[in-house]
Amino acid sequence: MGKMGIAAQVYSVRDEAQKDFPGTMRALKEYGYEGVELAGLYGQSPEAVRDCLKEAGLVGISAHVGLEPFREDMEGTVKAYETIGCKYIGIPGMSMDCHYGGEKFQETCRFIEKLADCCQAHGIILMYHNHDFEFGKTDRGTYFLDELFGAVDAEHLQTEQDTCWVKVGGVDPVAYLEKYAGRCPVVHMKDFCRNGGEVEQYPLGEGEQDNAAIVKKAAECGTKWLVVEQDDHPYGEPMENMAKSAKYLRGLQDS
Repeated sequence: MGKMGIAAQVYSVRDEAQKDFPGTMRALKEYGYEGVELAGLYGQSPEAVRDCLKEAGLVGISAHVGLEPFREDMEGTVKAYETIGCKYIGIPGMSMDCHYGGEKFQETCRFIEKLADCCQAHGIILMYHNHDFEFGKTDRGTYFLDELFGAVDAEHLQTEQDTCWVKVGGVDPVAYLEKYAGRCPVVHMKDFCRNGGEVEQYPLGEGEQDNAAIVKKAAECGTKWLVVEQDDHPYGEPMENMAKSAKYLRGLQDS
């Protein structure tokens, strides 16, 4: 098993990136991150993002991009992320009418296959990133997420499992990684606690996730990159929290 890279989802520090993209990237590198996953370009051109990441010593491993930009300009959108150097693109979610049972499900599956072919022509692998709602049950008693991964084969669509939302959805993240072993090149690491029915996110190691077990299973299942994501920061500052998570995750990998 090779050692997995550690990346930061830039959405975690979106305000900081919008104000000072180069400085934020340099700071993430100093914290110990090797790469980033983008969620937008923060007012930068693809070329500027590429050059900024190179200067900071980071790899632009991936980007979250909704389906709409691809519907408007598939080739141009894919080329933009190829320019940055992304090897993965993650669909960050879809409305329920695009999932199993929805009126757009079959059409969406065909579009994803077409998009995946375009991505592959540019050296990019397409993934789908889950939230908890995809673990709702269909009329067949299956999960919506499994129906998507069953309808679109692994050649066209890989998983990008968000381990927080897997668990919030009622599923063991370790078991779900095992279920899609060999199909989970990028895994989101996210810690949380339940507080009065609300899900509050914390730096890694400060919540209820069994992060050590998740990291071990991800390595066994062929994961290449672990991406730290903290959507919100109810406690502490975003950059401080991302620094804590990087240090904690590095410790797990080194132990």
